[in-house]
Amino acid sequence: MPNTAPLVLASASPRRLELLRQIGIRPDAVEPADVDETPQKSEPPRQVALRLARAKAALVGARLPHAFILAADTVVAIGRRMLPKAETDAEVSACLRLVSGRAHRVLTGVCVQAPDGRQAARLVETRIQFKRLTADEVAQYVSSGEGPGKAGGYAIQGRAGVLVIGLQGSYSSVVGLPLYETMNLLVGLGFGAR
Repeated sequence: MPNTAPLVLASASPRRLELLRQIGIRPDAVEPADVDETPQKSEPPRQVALRLARAKAALVGARLPHAFILAADTVVAIGRRMLPKAETDAEVSACLRLVSGRAHRVLTGVCVQAPDGRQAARLVETRIQFKRLTADEVAQYVSSGEGPGKAGGYAIQGRAGVLVIGLQGSYSSVVGLPLYETMNLLVGLGFGAR
């Protein structure tokens, strides 16, 4: 029998909330987790995404121990180099120049913590190939205002969608939450969708 404990999304991301709604899941609360997202020395991108997702779930789970906690973290990487969550137009421009004409990886760690404290987590890797961007295309995207606040400086679900020439993996993971894996983690820990 599915557990009827509340579900809390440990993220302020409106994209994650919208993705959950697409599959009929409406969290009972949204409680962003404020964790230090600085990578540890020599920590590979895959490990960063998974560690941060687990840390966010644990932090919010400690505050709300009787709920299911869903947390995620997305990292964009070229090789071992992680691209920042762009905050300025200059960072968006720098990120776009780095991914121009190159393949890169979008790594999303997702973690669910059950009310009994059990955690289950998955890492989802998606390979993205961008077209070679002209200086004008970079400038147009930067001027759209879409890049700040996004891992890697772009939003695939927005204007950056026309820059992508190849995608291998999970589109929803690139947006911010791998839906297939998220649902499996929730069900595996006894959460019943409502």
